[in-house]
Amino acid sequence: MAAALAAAPPGPGPYGPQGRSAWLDIDWSERQRWVVVAGRPVDVCEIGPADGQPIVWIHGLSGGWQSWLENLPVLAAAGFRVISYDRRGFGRSDKPKSGYDYDTLTDDLQAILETLNVTDATLVGFSMGGGEVARYVSRFGEERLHSVVFASAVPPFLQQQADNPDGPLTEELANKMTEGLQADPASFYDGFTVQFFTANGELTVTEAQRQDALRLANQADKNAALQAMAAFGSTDFREDLPKVTVPTLVIHGDGDGVVPFEGSGVDFPYAYQRAADAAVPVWKLRAG
Repeated sequence: MAAALAAAPPGPGPYGPQGRSAWLDIDWSERQRWVVVAGRPVDVCEIGPADGQPIVWIHGLSGGWQSWLENLPVLAAAGFRVISYDRRGFGRSDKPKSGYDYDTLTDDLQAILETLNVTDATLVGFSMGGGEVARYVSRFGEERLHSVVFASAVPPFLQQQADNPDGPLTEELANKMTEGLQADPASFYDGFTVQFFTANGELTVTEAQRQDALRLANQADKNAALQAMAAFGSTDFREDLPKVTVPTLVIHGDGDGVVPFEGSGVDFPYAYQRAADAAVPVWKLRAG
C-alpha cells in the first residue's frame, strides 16, 4: 500500500525547570502530521524522542488519537517514542465510503509503521483497536514488534452464536446499537459515552471529560462508524490470537459496560493456549 509522509514537526525544547519534561507542555498542533495511505490522509500524532522505543496506540470505536492526551506525554517524558493516529473515518483522518473491515484497517496500520520506520514497537489496542492488533499479527507477523497490549479489547470474539455461546453481543443488542447510531448519531454517542465511563452505576469522569470524549466521537463519519461497529462485533479473532508470540499483556476492567470482561478478556488465556502453551497475563481491574 502506497504511503507518503509529510514533514516531521520539530522536537520540544530541553527538559524544563525542576525536572519537568518539556513533553508535558507541548503544542499539540505542532506534533501532528499527515501520513498519506493509499492516497488518503491519516492524521498521526507523534511525540517523544525520535530514538526512543516506539509505542503505537490504536483507539476504540468512538475515539481518535486525542483519546490518549493524558497518556502520551507521560510516556514521552519517560523516553518512549509515542505514536497514535485517527483511524480512517474518524477524527481528522479522511473518511472514505468503505474499508472498515479489519484486513483493510491493518493495511493502514502497516503502511503507517512502514512510513514512520517503526520497529521494535509495542502495539496498544484499546477496545476495537485490540482487534487490529490481533489481525495485524496474523497478517503481517511480528517483525516490527516488541510486544502487544490488549486493553479492554474486543477479541477473542464478541458475537454470540452457536459455537460462541458466551459471546456478550447478542443479535438483538447489535441491532439496537446499529439502529440507534443510524437514527441519531448525536443521541447515540451521548448515551454511549455515559455507558462507556460508568462503573457500578456511577460516572467515573467529570462531565467536562465526558463532553471532551463526546466531541471526539462526533467527529466520526456515520457511515464509517456503522461499518466499524459491524466489524468489531462480528469479526472472529480466535484464529488470530494464537499467532501472537511476543510478550503480551491483557488489561480489562470488570465494570466494562461496552466490552464486558466476561466473554472477552476472561477468554484470552484460553484463546492463546488452545493452539500454543503460552502464559498470558490478564490484569482484571475492579471498578470502585
